[in-house]
Amino acid sequence: MARLRRNSPVLETARQRLAGLKAIVPPPNMGALTIEGVEAEVKEYSDTQASYNLKLATLDDDTNQLDDLEQRLNDLNQRVLAAIKAQYGPDSSEVELVGGVRRSDRKKPARTTKTPATA
Repeated sequence: MARLRRNSPVLETARQRLAGLKAIVPPPNMGALTIEGVEAEVKEYSDTQASYNLKLATLDDDTNQLDDLEQRLNDLNQRVLAAIKAQYGPDSSEVELVGGVRRSDRKKPARTTKTPATA
């Protein structure tokens, strides 16, 4: 399942405010705040968010590759066990050597007896 990408309503608000600030003629005097400073902050946050989302996409791809490899390895494990059972038999000690359970070592199902219903 893909991870949710990050989006920011604060970034959208900052972009709208920046566009509004740039539209004001003559530029407003905001003291220590400058349009260039606000624009730099918006760009820094936007770049960091884009980098974060790119890392998530890469991580999703890596996760998908790991899942595929894990499935292939699981299939290979099953094929190895099946090949050993076919060659040596399902009750051989070789089956135990490769991590299987011998047929004779499996627990037998317990029979349940029905009790007659009394009326």
